[in-house]
Amino acid sequence: MTLPFGGQAWLVTRHDDVRSILSDGRFSRASSIGPDSPRFFAQPVAEGLGYLDPPEHTRLRALLNRSFTPHRVEKFRPRIQELVDELLERAPAGAGAVVDLTTEFAQPLAGQVVCEFTGVPYTDRGRFEPLFAAVVSTTAYPPEEIAAAVEGVKSYFIELVAREREAPTESFFGALVRQNDAAGSLSDEALANLGFGVVIAGYETTSSQLCNFVYLLLTHPDQLAGLRADPEGVPRAVEELLRFTPLLSYGGNPVVATEDVEIAGQLIRAGETVVPSNNAANRDERVFTAPDQLDLSRDHNPHLTFHHGPHYCLGAQLARAELQIALEALITRRPRMELAVPADEMAWATGSVMRKAATLPVRW
Repeated sequence: MTLPFGGQAWLVTRHDDVRSILSDGRFSRASSIGPDSPRFFAQPVAEGLGYLDPPEHTRLRALLNRSFTPHRVEKFRPRIQELVDELLERAPAGAGAVVDLTTEFAQPLAGQVVCEFTGVPYTDRGRFEPLFAAVVSTTAYPPEEIAAAVEGVKSYFIELVAREREAPTESFFGALVRQNDAAGSLSDEALANLGFGVVIAGYETTSSQLCNFVYLLLTHPDQLAGLRADPEGVPRAVEELLRFTPLLSYGGNPVVATEDVEIAGQLIRAGETVVPSNNAANRDERVFTAPDQLDLSRDHNPHLTFHHGPHYCLGAQLARAELQIALEALITRRPRMELAVPADEMAWATGSVMRKAATLPVRW
């Protein structure tokens, strides 16, 4: 296929092939972000953890993995529940009350969760939160505004590195600074990029998907009724919603073959770009029965929404916990929740990396 910028790439859609590419060291993320590389966006992608290859990626990922452990996430679940409860109590309630779930629930929840979990002061959000819309923009903002927003967020995190050295905390971010200073391996800018990447991912992806999930449930009333009758099925339902719901507004993150590789009988030459489509893999009829149907009771669900291999999503367990707790609270404590506008009049964000509702007005 021909990408919007930079030329041609191979599109890979089958689950087994996509999974194989995501864990195959012969495909490079770092080589995919050059100024002349085939890509979906006009501007080359900014460097970050997601665009590094081993051994550098392995070393930096090891720094982050120490804090994003399943045990630490499990200990944090009660705090997520507290935040969900506080936001529900604060939101307008009563007969006919209309709430924009994006601004009054999903975004503040995602922001507080990732900030508290990583040790980034949520009280500082005015320094970085207003810039995130431009950072994840593809065409909604001019290139110079996108670049300025990236630099603005980065400068905040460089400042946060300095603050951690002056007044150390026991947070994830503080530990990251100390571990790096002991090893002397990363510049302050590189540390800032790591913190920036983790926080914006926690803000944007989880809040977007939470609203996408609620929209899907409200437009699939039979599935929603079954979940309300059996809230213990929420974890399984979240996995199906993750499989079914595309997060990105484009086909997938390109990689470049570093040597000749055969995929599904097709020779990929060294230097050629490949787009492994997680979205297509999640609808592969060889793996998923009736893949185009939302089935909250689905048991066999090896979806690739969080990727696979070295770039498996660092915050996957935190995102799962947040989505499970938030959805269970919404379906049990707001049993009459419904869309406040016709489904076909919903406003969706445009010109963004994320596929998300611009607003999600609900009545409860």
